[in-house]
Amino acid sequence: MSAIIQAFKDVDLRKKILITIALIILYRVGAQIPTPGVDYAAIAGRLETLTEEGAGVFSVINLFSGGALLQLSIFAIGIMPYITASIIVQLLTVVIPRFEELKKEGQSGQTKMTQYTRYLTLALALLQSSGIVALAANEQLLGQGIRVLIPDHDIGTLIMMVSIMTAGAIFIMWLGEIITEKGVGNGMSLLIFAGIATRIPTDGASILQQSGGLIFAIVVASAIVLVVGVVFVEQGQRRIPVQYAKRMVGRRQYGGSSTYLPLKVNQAGVIPVIFASSLMYVPVLLTEIVNAGNPTPADNWWQRNVVSNLMDPSSWQYIVFYFALIIFFAYFYVSVQYDPVDQAENMKKYGGFIPGIRPGRPTAQYLAYVMNRLLFVGAIYLGVIAVLPNIALDMGVGGDMMALSSFGGTAILIMVSVALTTVKQIESQLLQSNYEGLLK
Repeated sequence: MSAIIQAFKDVDLRKKILITIALIILYRVGAQIPTPGVDYAAIAGRLETLTEEGAGVFSVINLFSGGALLQLSIFAIGIMPYITASIIVQLLTVVIPRFEELKKEGQSGQTKMTQYTRYLTLALALLQSSGIVALAANEQLLGQGIRVLIPDHDIGTLIMMVSIMTAGAIFIMWLGEIITEKGVGNGMSLLIFAGIATRIPTDGASILQQSGGLIFAIVVASAIVLVVGVVFVEQGQRRIPVQYAKRMVGRRQYGGSSTYLPLKVNQAGVIPVIFASSLMYVPVLLTEIVNAGNPTPADNWWQRNVVSNLMDPSSWQYIVFYFALIIFFAYFYVSVQYDPVDQAENMKKYGGFIPGIRPGRPTAQYLAYVMNRLLFVGAIYLGVIAVLPNIALDMGVGGDMMALSSFGGTAILIMVSVALTTVKQIESQLLQSNYEGLLK
């Protein structure tokens, strides 16, 4: 709190914070505006009686959009297309040599990769908005009701809704980039943070009403314990000592200092959870789009054993598959982002070495060994945190999946990580302004 108070006393930092707050408010206002063509009264009525079976796998995606998805607002698609596009572009740097070359070009290459990410975001937003509108038009998004969600089913209305939702996703991408450039913190992360935070009071009231005071107290206490655990793990790191040899450059001596190489326990962050959540609902979305024109649902192996389980977050098949996806993406993402060979070569180039380990290949092998051990703990931690609401739902605790998601590990993990990162950035900018004052 002292850092925040000092931040508002600094003119430049206060301006950045106010810009960030104003854009977040604009995002939340847009999330409440219904898309033209939908019957908002019918949506509100179905959301009041919606159970975890009705929300299905969309509950996690709805959490990331701050509740805008199931309300069919103009920001219904939310930030997910941009996040998914960013992850895909990062992963393609390993597969496509052209992307790898752009990554090594510096700022110019990063600008081109950002442009590719925007194009992919547009394609994904168009695909997802088409799927959501198709499901809503065929009464497969929020279950059956007395009043239909989209009264007018003509092709012009559907195209208009898809266009507006796609434009909303692009506008959110622009908001995130503006916050990152002219505000404080990472824009995309802060928008997700705002969406989750606004749902906590409503979901807390839902748990209290459906399950009683005792269960509500248990959920709140568990959330506090999770916050402490997430802070402990997110701040945890393995510090590998590094010694730099002395070297002469002209008449000056460089090196000879001791430092350390910090390796975080959770090196992957929240990316594996987000990517696994996005992938979990893709088969359900595609299947329901294919069956949209069929009045009677198909009865085959895929529908009975895959789609039915993916639509039930409390089933053990869903929990196991979700957990396995998080473990896989944690290993895959870290293997793409962190290369022990490059790290060892950079240390060797500048005369650095790990005491007791020879430079070069032995250093790379040692770093890979330590990283794999940390990654195992971090991946298990991410998987357990993410499936906690599903396990609680399977045990009959807390009401429905949508309410539990706001108090679950994924939401807490995102909020704590974003809060820690934002506060550190504010403190670093305060430190920089103080140094400038001393120099003046």
